[in-house]
Amino acid sequence: MKPRHKKLAAIAAGVTALSVAAILVLNAFQSNLVFFFSPTQVMANEAPVGKSFRIGGLVEMGSIQREDDSTRVKFAVTDTAEVIPVVYTGILPDLFKEGKGVVAQGKLAANGVFQADEVLAKHDENYMPPEAAEALEQAAKAQKASLAQ
Repeated sequence: MKPRHKKLAAIAAGVTALSVAAILVLNAFQSNLVFFFSPTQVMANEAPVGKSFRIGGLVEMGSIQREDDSTRVKFAVTDTAEVIPVVYTGILPDLFKEGKGVVAQGKLAANGVFQADEVLAKHDENYMPPEAAEALEQAAKAQKASLAQ
């Protein structure tokens, strides 16, 4: 094999190795990507069924139901326009309360109930995740627009 052919083979091997590495990195990034949806978007079937995503809004007043002798909790998340039932098994954050901001990560079941793997609550009186605040703002605007018509 001529030196020129050896160089071309080495370059081709290097490009192939870099391409395979890039594909693996992008695939890992894609599988770890978690999107945020508001209850209104979930009800509009914009959220994926069976894939992990985050839902955020306010814990609906009077919706928290704790099961006896279990860490299983049922509650509802609302953006003031739509309500999504959530089921979570685990210890809730100390700041988790009715009427307060919450973001839950998990999957939407075929029956419309969100099965949460993780629940995050706001950390002080003034904080709400930007996505949740924006979703609440958009829902309030949509509600005002529908009332005006």
